[in-house]
Amino acid sequence: MDQLVSYIVKSLVDNPDKVEVTTEQESEKVVIVKVVVDPADLGKVIGKGGRIASSIRTIIKSASAKSGRRFIVKIS
Repeated sequence: MDQLVSYIVKSLVDNPDKVEVTTEQESEKVVIVKVVVDPADLGKVIGKGGRIASSIRTIIKSASAKSGRRFIVKIS
């Protein structure tokens, strides 16, 4: 799942080499995906009114439906 998030975020930003995506197992069924981008690119990832961030979360939710786990995407 982190590869999917990485691909999407790197496609949006001007500095794709500064994108860091890490995963952290919170519990058996919950995984946190942390996305760190360059501060200049943060607005491009979040989008106007959080629309792009919401779309990324929707894509990840749909992609993880069969896995039985819940993925939480945190952007900073």
